[in-house]
Amino acid sequence: MTVKLNSPAVKTMTGAQAIVECMKKEAIDKVFCVPGESYLPVLDALHDEAAIDVITTRHEGGAAFMAEGYAKASLKPGVVLATRGVGATNLSIGVHTAYQDSTPMVVFLGQVHSKFRGREGFQEVDLEHYFQSIAKWSVEVRDVDRMPEIVQRAFRTAKSGRPGPVIVSLPEDVLPVEAEMHFGAVTPPPKPVPSKLEINQVRDLLESANRPLVIAGGGIKSAQAEEALVNFAEKYQLPVIAAFRRQDIFPNNHELYAGHLGLGTHKNILETVEESDVILALATRLSEVTTQDYSIITDDKKLIHLDIDYDTIGKVYAPDIGLIADAKEGIQALTKIEVDSEAWQKWALSRHEAYLQASKLEVSDDDVINKKIIATMLEELPEDALLTNDAGNFAGWLHSFYSFNKKHTYVGPTSGAMGYGMPAALGAQLAFPDKTVVALAGDGGFMMTVQEMETAVRHHIPIIVLVFNNNMYGTIRMHQEMHYPEKVMATDLGHVNFAELAQSVGAQGIQVKTSEEFDTAFEEALNKNEPTVIEIITGKEEISVSSTIDQIRNKH
Repeated sequence: MTVKLNSPAVKTMTGAQAIVECMKKEAIDKVFCVPGESYLPVLDALHDEAAIDVITTRHEGGAAFMAEGYAKASLKPGVVLATRGVGATNLSIGVHTAYQDSTPMVVFLGQVHSKFRGREGFQEVDLEHYFQSIAKWSVEVRDVDRMPEIVQRAFRTAKSGRPGPVIVSLPEDVLPVEAEMHFGAVTPPPKPVPSKLEINQVRDLLESANRPLVIAGGGIKSAQAEEALVNFAEKYQLPVIAAFRRQDIFPNNHELYAGHLGLGTHKNILETVEESDVILALATRLSEVTTQDYSIITDDKKLIHLDIDYDTIGKVYAPDIGLIADAKEGIQALTKIEVDSEAWQKWALSRHEAYLQASKLEVSDDDVINKKIIATMLEELPEDALLTNDAGNFAGWLHSFYSFNKKHTYVGPTSGAMGYGMPAALGAQLAFPDKTVVALAGDGGFMMTVQEMETAVRHHIPIIVLVFNNNMYGTIRMHQEMHYPEKVMATDLGHVNFAELAQSVGAQGIQVKTSEEFDTAFEEALNKNEPTVIEIITGKEEISVSSTIDQIRNKH
């Protein structure tokens, strides 16, 4: 990149070069893209910047999922580039995932020439308005000399408060123009703390509690508050339940862990919430799934809700006490409270025991292969291995029986997006190149982004993908059988040999039908350190952890 230096914070360069300069200031070292002619100057500026790796993908949706998985794992903003309306709409699923999952992401989108705007130009979409409801901020840069201001604000917005995606629309005529660029400092995200008055209110409420419970969410991970949460729980002997797909925020083998509020939650874990009288919701938005369709926090319970986002407090439940605070700072402040908590220990340990009974992994010859595979993973994977999953019923076995005992070991979509698991694993592997990364997917979801296996091969990203193949959209089939038994419609899928498909793009591909075959294939994959797909042939009948198709039908 050739620039003329004027002062440390002022440089003469093109709009495209200014974008790359902002990335460097933010210590961005990975960007994900499908190339497009509308933002060629940005690609050219990236060519001249050796400190940033460009991961070229096969589809914009895959690029966005990779960036989201990378951001979740690395705790740095994921950066995605795509072209105009066609690329933008393709990647919108990843933007929505980042929005619902509170993941920092900055999306740079090429836009039609300013002179053609409003004429339905080639591939024109009003990107600012298109993304408005699923992004923290969407903006179009119309003046080249404002590029640093807007891009730096985009990164700041993506990282601050409740993290999320920001969209920056770039008219193609703005990018190659030179201007004197003024760069500001990279500002650390604010970390608010509760007031003394609020801390005293929490203390007073806790003094009346008999069975307090913590429900902790993704903000724990964003704020790097895992150790603070453990210290807090241990000081007061509080049982801790993880919000939907946030299991790695608290060690699952800890004596105070009480389970995970997800899909098909075991009755033991639901009983923990039912029996509680005070709930401390820490850094969670209390989503539909976490709250079991907004049903489990009832009027007889007191609610203390701590979150960094003002709009999250009271959005679902009106709390008795609402605290606007960074998760780490807020929990550390709460840990200084002096309250008699000795009576809570028995309650907390009993709820951990209830969780252990619910998640007990005892495997017999009669068990389905899905359950046996989780047992093998627990036995063979290093404790810091990182897992991702796609949407689908196969994930029920993972969530029910796998124990996440270390932080940064899980990346999953709270948005429930299909096609997420494998590309998110690629992003996570790039964030942690020395970790073992395993993605779990069903045949339906895997096929939606399967083309990114070629991206894994081309960029030498050695993920292991487990594809549970039952030749159908299993989750939808389950609901179909619940509501319209025996009337199967639109859920059956054709035969695909995923092992051969993986081999065709240069990855390792292995098909297995028994747990013994899986054990051999998994050991081989762990030893080879290459992109690998293990296709697991499963039956249609074993539709979920708790029921078969026949059992669902017989309930009617």
